[in-house]
Amino acid sequence: MTTCRALSIHSISQSKTKTSPTMKPPILLTVFALLSCHVPTSQAQSARDIVTKHETAKVEALEQYLASKPDAADKLEALDHIAKGLLVLGDTPKLATILEQKYALLVKGVDANLDEMIGGVVQPLMGHYLQTAEKDKGLAFLAKVKADLAPHPAAGQIAQFLESLAGQFNMPLPGNTMEIAFEDLNGHHVDLSGMKDKVVLVDFWATWCGPCVAELPNVLAAYEKWHDKGFDVIGISLDDDRGRLTSFIETKKMTWPQYFDGKGWQNDLAKKYGINSIPATFLIGKDGKVFKTNLRGEDLQNALQELLAK
Repeated sequence: MTTCRALSIHSISQSKTKTSPTMKPPILLTVFALLSCHVPTSQAQSARDIVTKHETAKVEALEQYLASKPDAADKLEALDHIAKGLLVLGDTPKLATILEQKYALLVKGVDANLDEMIGGVVQPLMGHYLQTAEKDKGLAFLAKVKADLAPHPAAGQIAQFLESLAGQFNMPLPGNTMEIAFEDLNGHHVDLSGMKDKVVLVDFWATWCGPCVAELPNVLAAYEKWHDKGFDVIGISLDDDRGRLTSFIETKKMTWPQYFDGKGWQNDLAKKYGINSIPATFLIGKDGKVFKTNLRGEDLQNALQELLAK
């Protein structure tokens, strides 16, 4: 599924990050060389079986290595290989512990390697916290990362990126409610809480987002078919050019209300609900709760059929 995504940490690091020296772990090479002795492949049932056996053996060997040498000079690299193995194996609770240990060893501040820190630790660790709904722990960790990277030349961009990660804890899920109230482009007051007699699609989008524009005909078709039966749409535009937005919605005959604050990815409602890729849609039932998310094409039509054809 194609989406438009917010600023990535890789784009920040390309021009701002100083690369750390490459570590040379002679002992780790020995560990990996021994793996073939522990993982016979002749009895493997599938490619996945081979991968699982090798990754399990690798993780176990490296854990034994660190247990015998807790202060090893190549501990950071050992933790990195363990983390990659656990990611393949899907052992997320154990992975979180390893990532926390790895973060403690990384260089912070001006010389931080953003690809290694954010891409290699922060993002997968936040994925775990989101999956386990550990909001307080996740927010505390992000606050620490922000403080640790405050001296970095890209601190401002990093802070925005970390805020977008923090906002993901507020991403609405089926069964949740959304609080949305604003003055639309025509000066009309819009309040989602007052639309409980309708089925409402909350659509985060932008005129510059190719996938959003590609999906628009499906939304228009759904609106035309179901509007008289109680279906409405609320657009949340991540545009920064009001004139371009106004011209676009007039040309496309998008008659539903639009929220616009001109802040692009820093759109207040997008930040509130942790939106970092678009289109992002939330179908709200007549009970005021999210029914389903990110419906496209026929999936949207089918959901509306389920909710409105009764």
